[in-house]
Amino acid sequence: MRGNPLLGFQYFRRGFSLLANKGLKRYVALPILLNALLMMALIYFGGGYLLDKIQWLVDWLPSWLSWLTWLITPVAALTLISITLYFFSAVLNLVASPFNGLLSEAVETNVCGAEIPDEPIGQLISRTLQRELKKLGYFIPRYIGLLIISFIPVINVVSPVLWFVFGAWVLTLQYLDYALDNNGHSFDDLHKALKLQPLTTLGFGVLVAVAFMIPVLNLFVMPAAVCGAALYWSEQIKGQLQTA
Repeated sequence: MRGNPLLGFQYFRRGFSLLANKGLKRYVALPILLNALLMMALIYFGGGYLLDKIQWLVDWLPSWLSWLTWLITPVAALTLISITLYFFSAVLNLVASPFNGLLSEAVETNVCGAEIPDEPIGQLISRTLQRELKKLGYFIPRYIGLLIISFIPVINVVSPVLWFVFGAWVLTLQYLDYALDNNGHSFDDLHKALKLQPLTTLGFGVLVAVAFMIPVLNLFVMPAAVCGAALYWSEQIKGQLQTA
């Protein structure tokens, strides 16, 4: 497979370093605030729900399978946490998409020296929201498939791994798409872009997924991922996509 996961790690790290960039600060502040508000809501409303569902799964086991509690509990916890995090991420990205589009554009113009045609703010908001809905149409059937697997005995043991790997791929898709959309590329072009360096793509998404699970740090993950993905687009994907 083409690419290098360490290069993907590097782009995410560089994205974090751009959060203090003077020309980007005004685009970074609001996504961080939205992230903080939604994260607090998730913890407040979702914590008790997750514990109840884990207990329900354990109680659902027949008495003769009670010895499996030690296995079912961590698998159920990891699966439910993964599901919650990725649906939370979908809501967050939908709400923050116009600001992320502006941030990605600012990285390209202020840091990478690219030129992107100006457009009215209303047009940008409409475009980015429509693109987010298109991405949700792509994600939801696949999430449902993973959800079904999560409740099939024996097979569901690997469901946390499937959720994590697919989630990592989806996160790169999510954040790289802002740059492609700003440059007039279709959703089909995004799939081509992801396959140019699949190992780099996966490495970037894995680190983003891990960072989302770290308290406090996760407040800064979304804008850092947008910045890192814009760099990844400008330095690696843009030229390859044009010649592919």
